[in-house]
Amino acid sequence: MTQPNFLIIMSDEHAPMYSSVYGHPIVKTPNMEYLAEAGVTFDAAYCNSPLCMPSRMSFMTGRFINKIGAWDNVTPLRPDAVTWAHRLREVGYDVVLSGKQHFGGADQYHGFQQQLARDLHSERYHPIYTWDNGIIPAEKPWQAVYEAGAGSTEELEVDELVQDKALAYLRDSARLDKPWALNVSFIAPHFPLIAPQRFWDMYTVDDIDLPEIPDNHLENLHPVYQRLREMFGFPMFPDDIVRQARAGYYALITYLDEKIGQLIDTLKATGQYENTVIIHTSDHGDMNGEHGMWRKSNFYEASSRVPLQVVWHNQITGGQRFSEVVSLVDVVATICDIAGGDSSLPLDGDPLLPLMTQGDSDWKDEAFSEYLAHGVDRPMAMLRRGRYKLNYSWNDPVELYDLQDDPNEFDNLADSQDHQAIIMDMTQRLLSDWNPEALDQQVRASQRNQRFIEELLGISWRESHW
Repeated sequence: MTQPNFLIIMSDEHAPMYSSVYGHPIVKTPNMEYLAEAGVTFDAAYCNSPLCMPSRMSFMTGRFINKIGAWDNVTPLRPDAVTWAHRLREVGYDVVLSGKQHFGGADQYHGFQQQLARDLHSERYHPIYTWDNGIIPAEKPWQAVYEAGAGSTEELEVDELVQDKALAYLRDSARLDKPWALNVSFIAPHFPLIAPQRFWDMYTVDDIDLPEIPDNHLENLHPVYQRLREMFGFPMFPDDIVRQARAGYYALITYLDEKIGQLIDTLKATGQYENTVIIHTSDHGDMNGEHGMWRKSNFYEASSRVPLQVVWHNQITGGQRFSEVVSLVDVVATICDIAGGDSSLPLDGDPLLPLMTQGDSDWKDEAFSEYLAHGVDRPMAMLRRGRYKLNYSWNDPVELYDLQDDPNEFDNLADSQDHQAIIMDMTQRLLSDWNPEALDQQVRASQRNQRFIEELLGISWRESHW
C-alpha cells in the first residue's frame, strides 16, 4: 500500500461537548457528524496541557511538556526538538502548515517545509506572569464576554486566508507527485467571541443554554479555581451576557465546522479522499462559563478534553465510537506509525491504530496532562484513568472525580474513605515520572530569566522580534 496523505485539521479552544456529534442539542456541526459516520470518534480524548503553545508543542513533538521545557505561551520549543513534521519529511512527505501552530520563537517551521498562511498568535506579544509574584487579581472582569456578537475580526480574516491557501494546496496537481501532510490550523472558536453575521444568525440568544452551576458550588471550588477566577477576572456574569457569549462561541464552532466540510469536499473533488488520513482535533477546550470560568488553564472536562475524529477510507471502519481514554501524544504516535520510518527517538504516546482497527483490549486507557503557566502559581497535573480523574496541584489537596457517575465534576471524592486506595494508586502513578518540586524550580528560573531580558530590552523589542 502506498503511503497515505494526512490532512490534520486543528481548531483552537473547542471543547467537544459543544457540538452536535458529542450530544449538544443546540450547536450545529453537520460536518463533524459526517466524520463520525465515515470514521471513528473518541469520547475521552485529552490535550496534554490546557493552553495554546504548550499543548501545540506537545502535539508537535509527541512529548509531555515537562520533557521539552515548553510550559507556557512565552517559552518556545527548543531548536533541537524533533517533531512529527521532521519524522514525516524523513520518510518522503511534503509537510506543510497553513495557519496557527503557535511556534513562539524565531523558528516558525520546526520541520514544516512551508507556512502557507499566517500564524497570528505567534505574531503577538504574550506577557510574562511570574509565579514569584503570586496571584495578582484582575483589574476588571474579563471583557470578551461583553464583546460577543456578529462582525469581523482579524482572527476571522486569518482563518479565511488559512482555508483559501489550504484548498489551493489540495487542488494543486503537484500533490500527486509525492505523499503530503497538510496541517490546517484555525483560530476559531477561540475568543474574541465574534462570528460572521451568517453564523451568528443561526442562534437565538434567548434560546442559548446556561451553564449548570449548583447552589454554593462556586463558594466551595478548589483553591486552584478560586485563584484562577481571581486572576483572570471571572465573576458571575449576568445571564443575558453569558447567553450572548455562548452564542458567539457556538456560532464560531459552526463556522469552523463549515471549513471542515469544505476541506473534505475538496479532497473528494481532487480524487485524494480515499488515500488520505483525516484527523480532526483541537489544542484544548474552553470553560464557556462552566464552574464560573471561561477560557482554559485547568483540568475540568470543558478545558482539558478535546474532540478527536479519525477517518481513513477502507482502512478504519466508519461509525465507531471509543470511550477509551486517549490524548494528543497518542495522535502523534499514530501519525508516525502510519507514515512509517524507524526512528528510535522517544515518544510519550502509543499508536491508536490497533485500537481503531482491532478494538485493542490491552489499551492503556490513560491520559496525562499538566499545567505550568499563568493563572496558577505552582505545578499542576491531571491523570485520567478509566472512569476516574485525579487532579494534583502541588501543596494543595488533590481532587478525584468519577466521570461515569459525575460527568459534570461536581462531587469531589478526595475525602471519600471508599476511594482512598484509588487516590493513593493514581497519585503514585502521576508522580512516578513527574517531579513537581523540580519543575517548580525550573519554571520559576525560566520566568525570572525571561522577565529580566524583557525588562532589559523593553517590551517593544519582543513585539518587533516576534
